[in-house]
Amino acid sequence: MKKIALTMVATSILGVSSMSQAAINVCVFDLLGKSGESFQMAQEWALAAKGWGADVNLIPRQDEGVADNDFKAGKCDAVFETSMRARQYNKFAGSIDSLGGVPSNAVAQKVIAYALDARNATKMTTNLGGKKYEIAGIAPLGSAYIFVRDKNINSIEKAAGKKFAVLGYDPAQKIMVQRVGAQAVISDISNFVAKFNNGQVDMVGAPAYAYKPLEIYKGLGTNGAMFNFPVLQVTADLVIRPEKFPAGFGQKSRDYFVKNVAKSFAMINRLEAGIPAKYKMNLNPADKLKYQKLLREGRMELTKQGIYDPAMMSVLKKARCAVDKANFECALGGE
Repeated sequence: MKKIALTMVATSILGVSSMSQAAINVCVFDLLGKSGESFQMAQEWALAAKGWGADVNLIPRQDEGVADNDFKAGKCDAVFETSMRARQYNKFAGSIDSLGGVPSNAVAQKVIAYALDARNATKMTTNLGGKKYEIAGIAPLGSAYIFVRDKNINSIEKAAGKKFAVLGYDPAQKIMVQRVGAQAVISDISNFVAKFNNGQVDMVGAPAYAYKPLEIYKGLGTNGAMFNFPVLQVTADLVIRPEKFPAGFGQKSRDYFVKNVAKSFAMINRLEAGIPAKYKMNLNPADKLKYQKLLREGRMELTKQGIYDPAMMSVLKKARCAVDKANFECALGGE
């Protein structure tokens, strides 16, 4: 009996041990799969995660929709995807990508560090339909710029009637494009630039991160241009099911992302510098102010519609005004 009891205890201990060491599957969206910048960043994070008691198995996904569906289906215990898609799990973090909300890398750095701070831990966790989700990291992917096939489309007025590829899962893009009188062409992250390159659409918004992998230069050709004016800041969220990870893992992971945010911006600066100067079209001060006001109006409208989180809108405005006190909106209410 004693031997049987000891055998049972040993089996139980081994079972618990194997459970605690079981690999945690994390789906990582990267346009270039394993060779992409995001996947390489995830590999460094996974190495650090071992020190927090998690054995992470990274699963590359070049189609973001597939990565998200795998997470929903339980094939992955976490997913690293754009905040625009991750907004469904956490509106506070997902609203950093609001239209015109983060006009520079300096503002982005302040906002990301604040959001990931321990004081906002409760805002990083949500309970949806009985399922718990937690944002365990936010990484910047850079400002999104508008690319046009014809550099003569150099104002809002001239964008009227033009076809603009928008991501179907982000209603904010569709609403904003319609506000300027352009035609929203519903697309996905896997084909929105392809439509620009083959002439199905006249305009597209994307960060420098996508310039080479998606070959945006093919759509620009010899007559295209990039508005050197950031429309929004693209970020990626690491969404986890906290029960699948060791206790306290979420905050340790968020602290890691804060420490590495400067490294991420170094990558972004390198990618932005890689876009040839011949394509970059600067706006005059009057047009720049006009666009800022248009984005502000759209942002406030989308917040009223419940698409953006009001608390994050307040955080973004404070960060913008801390970096640029002369900003016209700093003396205005409404956000």
